[in-house]
Amino acid sequence: MPSKLGAPRGTQDFFPPQSARWIALESTIHALAGRFGYGEIRTPLFESTDLFVRGVGDTTDIVEKEMYTFTDRGDRSLTLRPEFTAPVVRAALEHNLFAQGPVRLYYLGPIFRYERPQKGRYRQSHQFGIECFGFAGPEADFEVISLAWNLITGYGIADAKLNLNSIGDDECRPRYREALLAHFGPHAASLSEDSRRRLDRNPLRLLDSKDPADAPFAETAPTFESVLCAACREHFEALKAYLSLAGIPFTVNSRIVRGLDYYNRTVFEITSEALGAQSTVLGGGRYDGLVRSLGGPDTPGVGFAMGMERFLMMIEALAPQAEPPRRGVQAIALGAQARAALVPVIAELRRALDVPTFADYQDRKLLAHLKLADRNGARYALIAGSEELAAGRLVLRDLQDRTDRHVPLGSGKDVAAAVVEATR
Repeated sequence: MPSKLGAPRGTQDFFPPQSARWIALESTIHALAGRFGYGEIRTPLFESTDLFVRGVGDTTDIVEKEMYTFTDRGDRSLTLRPEFTAPVVRAALEHNLFAQGPVRLYYLGPIFRYERPQKGRYRQSHQFGIECFGFAGPEADFEVISLAWNLITGYGIADAKLNLNSIGDDECRPRYREALLAHFGPHAASLSEDSRRRLDRNPLRLLDSKDPADAPFAETAPTFESVLCAACREHFEALKAYLSLAGIPFTVNSRIVRGLDYYNRTVFEITSEALGAQSTVLGGGRYDGLVRSLGGPDTPGVGFAMGMERFLMMIEALAPQAEPPRRGVQAIALGAQARAALVPVIAELRRALDVPTFADYQDRKLLAHLKLADRNGARYALIAGSEELAAGRLVLRDLQDRTDRHVPLGSGKDVAAAVVEATR
């Protein structure tokens, strides 16, 4: 007997009623992004490996450890999408979107990273994100953060905290690099293996290390604010002023650097303790050099990404979903003759009603049909049996109020019209 097949480790299936929660969240995201003037972009699930090496950075965990990379039949190195920003920039360059002026885009879809599966983290997960291109000023940072804050607070995550930092630009970052080398260098022997390897190549990554061996040294590292140039400091102060004016609370957190090499100036995270320990709901920042690094014009950008699995887990932890209200009609045919009479009625109901019409075409007893209606969450049952056909009328049962009424049996359109009228 063949072995039982299952989903690959670190992936999951979504089916009703859980899939309805995804649909509801996606609908909210589409509406919110639209109100802010953002349009959806959809990119391929796989891209050239070089896109992520150049765009994300060859010293990041994503490129070094987590990418699903393969060689296709044309001997090309391709990678399943581990993040969205680099593919979005690639698409905007390929289709000449930046020539049209500022670009506001959002995305929804799966990403792929090889990591140890755990609660809320999967090898195939899903992200929502925002990309705002063409604005160098702090107003764009504020717009992107405002959109994120609207989403988080709209779902009632009352303990959400916005953490901000500035990691400078090409002018002040070299000074910070030297300060980090001076801080971490004397302790190199005590650092984790990854941090020792990254110390000379990219010491900023040490601040983002999750290895306990690095924690004491990361906590005492110099802050970026101490070396910011005048332009970066002015940008950061203006962003903080905008947030204060809008009543969005924030904390300056010098430990935030984000895990990707393309960030500069503003970086931010929104955290919550909804899952029992402080964890990141979403994060992002500014990436003014990314478009140029991928061969495009000098185009500033800012955005964020949110893991949708963890966000749904937080929502459920804060407010476990109540039983959804009953909606729709379950068509119940008791016997072949009744089934033949109901098929055209079902077709007309599905045209006329804006709620589901459920149908089961198997021979069952009435009680079994009603149990199926309960499982489907139907509000009404439209019942046809031999007695109903002989009397020239159908029974419309309100499954919530447990009351019956009769609907004249006629053409499919006539019955559908009567049901629509009776269920208003």
